[in-house]
Amino acid sequence: VLKAYDHFSPWREQQQMYKLDIGWPKTPEHFTGQTFCVAVDSLHGLVYVGQRGDNVPKVLVFSVEGYFLYSWNETVEMPHGMFVWNTATDSSVWITDVGTGKYGHTVKQYSPLGKLKQVLGTPGNAGSSLIPLQFDQPAEVFVEESGDMYVVDGDGGMNNRVLKLSDDYKEIWLTGTNGTGIGQFKIPHSVTVDAFGRVWVADRDNKRIQVFDKVTGEWLGSWSRCFSEDGPYSVRFTPDYKYLIVAQLNINRLAILAAPPVGAIGDCVMVHTIQLADETKPHLVDVDMNSGAIYVAEIGAQQVQKYVPL
Repeated sequence: VLKAYDHFSPWREQQQMYKLDIGWPKTPEHFTGQTFCVAVDSLHGLVYVGQRGDNVPKVLVFSVEGYFLYSWNETVEMPHGMFVWNTATDSSVWITDVGTGKYGHTVKQYSPLGKLKQVLGTPGNAGSSLIPLQFDQPAEVFVEESGDMYVVDGDGGMNNRVLKLSDDYKEIWLTGTNGTGIGQFKIPHSVTVDAFGRVWVADRDNKRIQVFDKVTGEWLGSWSRCFSEDGPYSVRFTPDYKYLIVAQLNINRLAILAAPPVGAIGDCVMVHTIQLADETKPHLVDVDMNSGAIYVAEIGAQQVQKYVPL
């Protein structure tokens, strides 16, 4: 009996799933501020990095091979989350800005070269949850191919909610208030959508992930057992949607969870962890949907690291 059980024992050496690409980027000296977010343009092989600091470029652009390409700075105050959206004809970079100055409390769309195309929210004005497009430190945005958009709002402000917008920026549904109950949030920090019509939200300070139906906004379930040590800061799927990558900032760890297929959310199963160095502080991650590489924006280490699947 013991022998058969041995295979499943929790202290077995876990199979390594990823390795650090120590050659990415080629020139790490371009990281001159605190790196808060990263977004991969899988179609064009680009990696955008959002950083904060005085007199530093706020957005850096690298190739997936690690070459620094260019940077831009216009109208970005304090980037928090980033997302690259590709259509058949166009590519754009969405950035959530939690600054307190004249550009903050907004969700903004840029061209790949940094030209401002769209501003959601009232720049410089922290909002109340009564008005859908009035943000208070919006944490992250996820845009589907259709142009439907999900915003988690916010990073410690008055609002604790998830908002789905149509491609013309009208509210489709909105859910969430400050609290610990079902569908309530304490700092909704990251959002992603799977291939089965479900929206996954890192409910950071409640130390859980909550899941919603993307069409109706209906609550489908939550995971908390995996986050007793530290709440989830970031949620992203692997290209095959088999795993969910979660950053845990305070314990300097990436957790790889088994993603449920269609049907019940069930409880979380941690398949693997990647332990980062002390004080690395992984804040937000993104995944290259071609190669499966994970890019980790690390506030403590002030760098972005790349992990490649084995």
